[in-house]
This record gives sequence, structure tokens and C-alpha cells, in this order.
Amino acid sequence: MKTHFLSLFMLLLAGTSFGQVTYSADIAEIIYTNCSTCHRDGEIGPMALTNYEEVKSWGAMIEYVTENRLMPPWQPNPDYSSFLGEYYLSNEEIQKISDWVADGMPQGNPADEPSFPDFPSGSVLGEPDLVLEMAEEWMHTGNYEDDYRYFVLPTNLAEDKIIKAVEFRPGNSKIVHHALVFEDLTGDAAENDAATPEYGFDGFGSFSNGGPASILDQKQFPGYVPGQKPIRYPDGVGQTLHAGADIVLQLHYAPWPVDESDKSKINIFFMDEEEEVLERELYSEIMVPVQPFVSQPFVIPANTVKEFHGTYTVPIDVSLVNIAPHMHLLGKHWEIWMEKPGGEVVNLINIPEWDFNWQGSYYFDRYMVAPAGTVIHAVASYDNTSTNPNNPSNPPQFVTWGEGTTDEMFYLPIGFVVYQPGDEDIVFNDPTSVSHKWIRDGSELYPIMPNPVADHSLIGFNLTKGQALNIRIFDTNGKLVRTLRNGEFFNMGEHHVDLSTRQMTPGVYFVQIEGKDLMLTQKFVKQ
Repeated sequence: MKTHFLSLFMLLLAGTSFGQVTYSADIAEIIYTNCSTCHRDGEIGPMALTNYEEVKSWGAMIEYVTENRLMPPWQPNPDYSSFLGEYYLSNEEIQKISDWVADGMPQGNPADEPSFPDFPSGSVLGEPDLVLEMAEEWMHTGNYEDDYRYFVLPTNLAEDKIIKAVEFRPGNSKIVHHALVFEDLTGDAAENDAATPEYGFDGFGSFSNGGPASILDQKQFPGYVPGQKPIRYPDGVGQTLHAGADIVLQLHYAPWPVDESDKSKINIFFMDEEEEVLERELYSEIMVPVQPFVSQPFVIPANTVKEFHGTYTVPIDVSLVNIAPHMHLLGKHWEIWMEKPGGEVVNLINIPEWDFNWQGSYYFDRYMVAPAGTVIHAVASYDNTSTNPNNPSNPPQFVTWGEGTTDEMFYLPIGFVVYQPGDEDIVFNDPTSVSHKWIRDGSELYPIMPNPVADHSLIGFNLTKGQALNIRIFDTNGKLVRTLRNGEFFNMGEHHVDLSTRQMTPGVYFVQIEGKDLMLTQKFVKQ
């Protein structure tokens, strides 16, 4: 009888252990994939989440911020539209974290834990072609006030270059709230800098003439807001950085209680013109609350909830690439869609709960084709009442346009390229894939689709651990034809890299993915 009861007890115990969520077997992969990118030394996360002890010490907080979808900081509604690099947890992952915390946060068998990703230092995109750093530190005074500062970074370029990506690296993430990156060919910014005794110069709006619409006069490159991750432009797409141009950084230093210094920099990645041909320049249209975009004055009286509806009519056939809605602390909601001339409505982005502290520039997972006459609609709502916990004024105050934290904005950059036939069929990421899930069955390079390739294809692969990769194209003689990625970091899980073959001669080629202890090769045919 004793033996019987003992056997039963062991069976029950075994059943309980089998279903237990542990750090090693279940939680580590979630943390390393979704959290450790920012939560490690040298990055913007306020604490490190790189091992069991660190994660356990913050377990209750992790449960809270994931259950309430505060972290990872992904704002768009995933049921409304799709983007590259979507960064949110599934309901199953959130439940695993909750179960783990409720069960006392057991470590489990350390042998089950995936190895920590091989994160690169100083960049997530690999080795930059040009690094521009502020010449001096700027001291942000701890007076609880906003500080907008312009800094001029000479490029000293002797010839035009094509930009593929811009990665802003805040020197002090505690105070750097956002950065705008401009090209200046006029020398105005340098003159303004020279006219002030201290480094850089103060100002709102444009560095030349000011005002809410003046920023439209300047060519912009990708900037930075908290939560934004740099991304490369699609294959064949870029922005021209002209010879002799200055890069101008507009840095917004948030209100802070004590003096803090900053020395930020930007990493710039150029197109290798021997390997890749610029097929299309990326342009942008910026919707701000001035005519003809928004007909009513941009004012938000105290104790009111107000909505503004902006429109922009596309003058020529274009394909939208990215979108970056921006507002301040009174902001509550964005919904943006387009209506094509035939009446078709296409969703672009919906941010149901705006968070000033986590913003981004969102890149569509495909070209969003907008024929001439398409109307882009943007609705933004604001809550200037005392019931808004983010309202910076108590009691509420009359608010209008401005770049200060206590002012408000309706600011919507939209990136696009001129349409080419076939854009409707180009997808930069497979929408059926699960982009941020770790699969334990080994790294794998998926078959090239389509193959043979006419003008465009996708290179799909799965990684069992995050690591920096080189992705290259070789011909049958072993000659390097294209370098698609050079030391760029990829998380665990599935990824798709677009490949334009318009400039490649017909023949047989090989794609090679190389990482630490990883080599994957796949053959494809260019028609």
C-alpha cells in the first residue's frame, strides 16, 4: 500500500513539474528577444535584464508592464495594419510571465536556457560608414524646463552619397527625448552657431526662420524618439546626402531636476554604389496643422477634448514607405488611412493609446500604393482636461502649437517613393510569419521566394539566437556581387530581407548568411 501511495505521489509531482513555467525553458527566450536589446549596459533601458538573477529581481514589475502592454513599447494596433519589426508580446507570452511570477519565479534547469545574444556594441546595424559626434558636451540645466538645441555636424563629404540608414545614439538617454536630423546646404545653421558664444544655438522650428511650417523647408533624415529602432530603407531605395552638406541635429532635452551633460552622435550607413543601384529616392511629405492640411486653427482650450482631421491629396502616383505620427502629452489617439480615387479605403496606422514617452517611425511591411488623387486622412484627438493624468498643467491651460512639452503638436511625416509598376506585389516581410518568436529547431535559411527571380525577392531565415549577420550575394565563380547586410544585429526568430535584382544580370547566384558559428547558403536564379 505504501508503495502504491508513493508511486501515485511521484506521478503527481512529475505532472506538476512537467507543466511548470521556468526561466530557463520559457522566460529567457522572451526576455532576450524582446527586452535585452534595450535593457543592457550602454543602452536606454534603466536596468539590465541579461540573466536569471537580474530578471528575477524585477519580476513583479515585468509582469505589470507586460500585462498592461506598456512593454515592449509597441503603440500601433496590430489588427489595424502591419509593419516591419513589430515588437510586442503574444497573449501566450504574457501569460507565461504571469504564471512564472505567481509560481515564485523558478529558474529551472540552466541547461535549458538559450545563450545570451551576441549583441554588437555601438550600433545595431553593424559598422557605420560615417560617424558624426557632437564636438563638445552640452550641459542641460536642471531647471525643470525644456531645452531645444541645434548642433551642426560637418560631413566634409567630397561627393554625394546615398543614405541607407541613420542611427542616432543618445549620449545621455535620461535627458534626450528626441532628435531631428536635417541636411543643410545653405550654411545658415553654421552661421547661427558661430553667432553664439556657446556650443550650438537655441531655437524652435527651423534653424532659419522659425514657425510651425518652417520645418517643411529642410530635408530630413530619420531621427530618434524613445522606443524607435533604426531600420534600413528597402533595397534600391535611399536618400541623397550632398557633398559639402552639414548635418544639423535638433535635440530636445526634456525637463530635468539636476544638471546633466550629453554628447550624442549619429551613425550613417551609405549605399555601396558598386553593389547596389539607387532605383528610387525616398521623399517625405509632412502634414502639420496649417492650410491646406487642416482647415481649423490648432487651438485646444482648457477643459476640452478636441479632435483635428487633416487631409493630404497625393498629386502623383507614389508608394508609401513609412509614417511617423507625433503629438505631445495631451495626445490621446491617432487614426490614419487613405482613400483611393476609386473609393478603396486602406488602413495605414491606428494608435489607440498615445504615449509621449514611446514613439516611432513605422515602416510598412510592403509598398502602400497611393495613385494620384488618393486622399490621406489623419485624425488626432487631444484631452486638455483635469481627468487626463498626463496633462502637464493643473488647472488645464489654453494650448496651441509649439515644440515645448507643455505645448502641442499635430505633426505627421509620411515617407514615399515614386510609384513603379509592380509595387503592388512587393512585400518586405512575410505577413504570415511570426516575426519575433524563437523556434528551437535550429537556424534555417528558407527557400528564396519567388525563384527564379524577375525583379524582386525575399530572403527568409530563422535564427535560434540573436546575433550580428553578414548577408551577401555571390555568383557561381565565388565573386561577391552584393552585400545586403554587414554586421547588422538580428533577434532570435524569423526574418525577411528584401532583395532587388533589377540591376543583376541573368544567371545563377548564391545568398550566404554568415554569423558567429553560423553559415547558411541558398541558390537562386535571376531570370
